[in-house]
Amino acid sequence: MEKITQKTKKINSATLDGFIAKNVEVESSFTRALPGFSIVGLGSQSIQESKERVKSALLNNDFEFPPLKIVINLSPSDLKKEGSHFDLPIALSILFHNKDISLDEYLVLGELGLDGRIKDTNSIFPIILSLKPKKVIIPFESAKKVSKIPGIEIYPFSHLSEFNEFNPQKIENDEFNYDYIKIEGKKYYYKSDFELDFKDVIGQAQAKEAALISAAGFHNILFEGSPGVGKSMIINRLRYILPPMSLEEILEVEKLKAIEGKEVDFSPQRPYRSPHYSSTKAAIFGGGSRGAKIGEIAFANKGILFFDEFPHFQKDVLENLRLPLQDKKMLISRVNNKVEYETDILFAAAMNPCPCGNLLSSKECRCTDLEIRRYKNRISEPLYDRIEIYHQMLEDDDTSTVSSKEMFEKVLIAFEMQKGKFNSNLSENYEFSIEKSARDILLKAIRNFSLSKRSEFNILKVAKTVANLNKRDKINKEDLLKSFKYRRRGNEAGF
Repeated sequence: MEKITQKTKKINSATLDGFIAKNVEVESSFTRALPGFSIVGLGSQSIQESKERVKSALLNNDFEFPPLKIVINLSPSDLKKEGSHFDLPIALSILFHNKDISLDEYLVLGELGLDGRIKDTNSIFPIILSLKPKKVIIPFESAKKVSKIPGIEIYPFSHLSEFNEFNPQKIENDEFNYDYIKIEGKKYYYKSDFELDFKDVIGQAQAKEAALISAAGFHNILFEGSPGVGKSMIINRLRYILPPMSLEEILEVEKLKAIEGKEVDFSPQRPYRSPHYSSTKAAIFGGGSRGAKIGEIAFANKGILFFDEFPHFQKDVLENLRLPLQDKKMLISRVNNKVEYETDILFAAAMNPCPCGNLLSSKECRCTDLEIRRYKNRISEPLYDRIEIYHQMLEDDDTSTVSSKEMFEKVLIAFEMQKGKFNSNLSENYEFSIEKSARDILLKAIRNFSLSKRSEFNILKVAKTVANLNKRDKINKEDLLKSFKYRRRGNEAGF
C-alpha cells in the first residue's frame, strides 16, 4: 500500500518540571495507513488517556476524526511530561490537520471533557506565569486567573465547537482591587482587615514589640516561655501585620498555591506554614525518590514558616534549616533532576524553657539541670545565630492592648523607609549609617562578648529596623540598645 505522509503540524504547549515550566512542541503526523492513534515522547498516564478524551470530544461535536495513522510526538522526547492540559493542543492538531491555520504564535493549554468542554487544570496558571508567553489559548475557566499576569494576550475558549470557525477574541487584563502604597513608582498591595487581631492578646507588651520589629524588617524570631503565656497567639497574628506585597510576589505565591492544588485568590496575604514537629526532612525541605518535590519551606516563601515546639523537631531538620535561612534558597539534587527554589521566609519559632514547661511560670519545674541542658542543646548555636530576635516571655498581669491596625501602620512606615525591601536581606557589605555614641557601644559589646561578624551584622540589621519604625535611617544609641534587648545571650552576662 502506498503511504503518503501529510505535512506535520506543530502546536506550542508546555509542562511543569518541578515547579519550573518548560516548552513542549506538540507535533502531529498523519499517514495513509491502517488507522491508529498513538502519543509518544515520555507522556504520563494522564497524557496517554488523552487519546480517548480527544477522540470522544471530536466525534461528539460532529468533527471528523481522520481514518489515518495518527502519531503525536511531544518534543523534546527526553523530557517527562505530565498533565491533562495537553488535551487541547492534541485535539487542535487533529482538528486543523488539513486546514491552513497556524497557531505558532500561541501557547495552547486546556483539558477536554468528553462533550468538548474545555476545562482548567492546576498546571495552567503556574505554567503561564513561569514562561510568560506573549499569547495564550486557554479555557475560559483559567482566564480570570491568568488575566492578573501583565503583558499576556489571552484568547479564551469554553468549548471545542468554538474552533469550527477559528476567530480568537482577546480579553483585557484584570486589575487588583486591594489597597496599596506606591514606593518609587511601584505598587505594593495589602489587606485592611485583620482576621486575627493583636488586641485579643492581653499584656505581653515587650513580646508584641518584638513581633512588630520582626514584621517590619522580616527578621527571624524566637519566643521562649511557659505553655499558655501567648507565644503561639502572637505568632499566629504576626502574619496579618507583615509588609505589603508587590504584584510579582503575589503571583509567585499564587503559583505555588496552584502547584499544591489549592484555589488561587490573589490575596495580598503572605503565606503562613506551620508544620508539625513530627514532619520529616523531605516534608520540610522537599525531596522524593522519583523526582525533586518542594516542601513546606518553599510554600512559605515570602511569608512565615512557624516551628512550634521548636526543640522537638528532628535533629536533621533543625540542622538543615541553617543554609536556607542564610542563603534564602534551597537546592534539591536527584539523579534525574535538580530543583532550586527561593526561601525568602520569616522564620518564627516557639519553645518551652524546659521539658516540662514550668521553669518560667509560677508552677513547680520538675526538670533537672541536665534535662534542661539537653533540651536546649537540641538547637545548635549556629542555628540560634540565624535567629535575629529572641524574647523570653514571662507571666504578667498587664492589661494593655494594641490592635493589629496600629501595628500595621507602623510596619508601613518602616517598609517605606526600606524602599520596599527588607532589612533582613541586606548584603553583608552594607554600610550602616550609625551615630558615634551607638558605634562606641557596639565596639564595646564586640570586645566584651567576642561577638561574631554574623552576630554584629544581625544586631545592626535589627537596630536599623527599630530606627525605620521611628522614621529614621540613622541608628542611634536607643536603637542599638533595643536591638541588644532582643538578642539571645546564651551564657553571657546581661548587657
